[in-house]
Amino acid sequence: MEKQELLSVVQQAVLERSCSLVALELDDDNNIEVTIDKAGGVSLDDCEYVHRAVLKAFDRDVEDYALTVGSAGIPASEADAVLREE
Repeated sequence: MEKQELLSVVQQAVLERSCSLVALELDDDNNIEVTIDKAGGVSLDDCEYVHRAVLKAFDRDVEDYALTVGSAGIPASEADAVLREE
């Protein structure tokens, strides 16, 4: 997976939700961790929007990646737990 292409997709999605990108981490095993922020707070919808944008742009079966999107105020593990509850 090309980090620059991933960054472009994430930045566009973040911009569309009026958020800002705090961090984008991509390790050698294609584990992706995106952290976003927004004045007034990041909503679950914001995280889901960015998550779906990445899923749409990169086929998980081809790229074989894991993706976590969270906010600067919510640890990624807590965001994952909330998403699993829905």
